[in-house]
Amino acid sequence: MEHKELNLLNESLDLHSNNNNLCGRFVLVEDTVDTSAAFVLHHILKRTFSSHPSSSVIFLALSNPFSHYDRILRKIGCNLAAQRDNNRFFFIDLLMLQFPDEGKSNHNGFAAVFEKIERVIKALPQDNMKSVTIMIDDISFLEVAANGSSNDVLDFLHYCYTLTSEYGCAFVALDHRDIYLNEEKPDIIIEMEHLADILVKAEPLATGLAKDVHGQLMVLHKQHGISPVKIHNFHFKIKENSIECFYPGTKI
Repeated sequence: MEHKELNLLNESLDLHSNNNNLCGRFVLVEDTVDTSAAFVLHHILKRTFSSHPSSSVIFLALSNPFSHYDRILRKIGCNLAAQRDNNRFFFIDLLMLQFPDEGKSNHNGFAAVFEKIERVIKALPQDNMKSVTIMIDDISFLEVAANGSSNDVLDFLHYCYTLTSEYGCAFVALDHRDIYLNEEKPDIIIEMEHLADILVKAEPLATGLAKDVHGQLMVLHKQHGISPVKIHNFHFKIKENSIECFYPGTKI
């Protein structure tokens, strides 16, 4: 049974039914160094596996190894190792990706990763393709892999985005918007925010640190890159085995 306190998160992401309502949509999750939103990815992972017996996840890991995610998901009641063994969780470890010499493009490396993603999708029964979620745990590390070439990163992300229309996959990616040195938004964030169907922003409280509140979450639903058509705002607290979400001023 879902924890009652997660209802706000489920509803804000259209995950309030047993269906994967993220199919064919791009969810961009943005956080800060002080306020992590990795729990949103963990929650979507768990809900994806429980939404339909044929659902699967292709996970591109640039930030942490498989053991990290397996440990965290076990705490919230999801066995990633079992899902991997049942060919529902495809973990693509990019932590040890061999980068070219500094200053050189890594276009071919990204092309090989995208081909691997497509091979996994095409190997599935056709009816199951729409139940695939492609997830990237840290966009910012893609720039490291690209030796700072934002064009290579944008090309790769665009290719991943096309899978939402070509196969009906869901595409979910996390980025840290406050790590960029330039005060202006980098092209990657601007373009991804434009493409996103759902934009999730995790931020620290305006009033500073609080014992019972770890941050605030804003979830914006858009249509074809235009202004948000639906906005959810609420606070969250990260617990050992769950996330508590609540409206400001309602926590006792």
